[in-house]
Amino acid sequence: MKPIAYALISATFMASTALAQDARPFRATVAGHVLLPAESFVPAPADAPALLKTSGKFTGAARNGKLGSVEGISALSDKSAPRKIGISLPFDGQPVQGFSGIKALGNGEFLVVTDNGFGNKANSPDAMLMFHRMKIDFTSNQIQRQETLFLHDPDRKVPFLIVNEATDKRYLTGGDFDLESMQVAGDTLWFGEEFGPYLIATDHQGKVKQVVETKVNGKLARSPDHYAVRSPGAPAAMSFDVRRSKGFEGMAASKDGKFLYPLLEGALWDASANATEKSADGKEYLRILEFDLAKSDWSGRNWKYRLEVNGNSIGDFNMIDANTGLIIERDDTEGNAAQACKGEIKPDCFNVPAKFKRIYKIDLSQVDADGYAKKIGYIDLMDMADPNRKAKQGGEPGEGGQRLTFPFFTIENVDVVDAAHIIVGNDNNLPYSSGRQLGRSDDNEFVLLEVKDFLAAK
Repeated sequence: MKPIAYALISATFMASTALAQDARPFRATVAGHVLLPAESFVPAPADAPALLKTSGKFTGAARNGKLGSVEGISALSDKSAPRKIGISLPFDGQPVQGFSGIKALGNGEFLVVTDNGFGNKANSPDAMLMFHRMKIDFTSNQIQRQETLFLHDPDRKVPFLIVNEATDKRYLTGGDFDLESMQVAGDTLWFGEEFGPYLIATDHQGKVKQVVETKVNGKLARSPDHYAVRSPGAPAAMSFDVRRSKGFEGMAASKDGKFLYPLLEGALWDASANATEKSADGKEYLRILEFDLAKSDWSGRNWKYRLEVNGNSIGDFNMIDANTGLIIERDDTEGNAAQACKGEIKPDCFNVPAKFKRIYKIDLSQVDADGYAKKIGYIDLMDMADPNRKAKQGGEPGEGGQRLTFPFFTIENVDVVDAAHIIVGNDNNLPYSSGRQLGRSDDNEFVLLEVKDFLAAK
């Protein structure tokens, strides 16, 4: 396929606002739906240190090694009332769940990456970083974990002290990195990471080859969790560009295999304005960067992705073809509006139900004079048509007939399956997310969507 046409910006491009507002809605139809139960665990490798045989020991105010002694509570948003969800920790083994990135391999096989663990560096030093090869059959509604690989750094490529520094294998944990996306490039896997943010290169067994710092317009961009950022010795402002937990959430790859396109989850901080980066109309925008694989360096090129609502986040990013890609954009809410609270905030209802959960199709070859990529169209994950009742849970009547909603706090997996279908999956944040059913921890769900017209839209 031909690479992206980096045409000179000229009067032939549409105006900035026209490009941003041109996105039109498309209806997705459910073609399949599979579930991986929330309580899915894998044992740590035999050569892993004792610390990693169990997980979730540091999620409270103090270390707690008694398995199952702390009840999981759904309280992902400060707008929600804490709700019990029926799962307790610490866990025996490592949770498989919490998928934060997906890559379709063909023939029903997918690579999926597990999120950092329990939400941040401090509470995840016993959560192993791993990825899985999954076989998903939407005809028989079966999902099989075929292989699990764990990231490790025996050659000491990581430039800072890691949790398992004193071991031979040096398994990496959520106390070291937060993996959010992945791509395959020959004999190398590349992971988009949120703490630094960094790009991490490994072999196909998860052994680290390289850790790359982030540059935007030629300058280093760091978050408060970057290893070189230190808190001041006396009360003073800290200087960083990427807000905590707003590093690389999605990362696409060019179809010719030459470039990676890491996408920041949140807008960069503009120190001169003392605010996040915004467009002329006040909308926050995110940066899509370009990493040259042959040079193993940033090209200096980047695009802007305008958020529909300030405060929204992105969940994943994968290319459709040489020019167009899919981006999940979502708000920070969960739960079905049918179970919304009536006024008072209570634990037996959703006081801030899910509203904005979409997948946008963008075109990197259509860029306006201000650098914004065109949004071509979108599908609404809160209103997916399900006329054949494929949904295994969450199906309900809607204005347009039977439908499936995806009312999850985080939806972090999307990729193209074929010319007519895409796959979408949630990150269930075990044990903190309960968007599908009150009082029950969310499963990992994967839905196959028929979206032929959407994929073909120009």
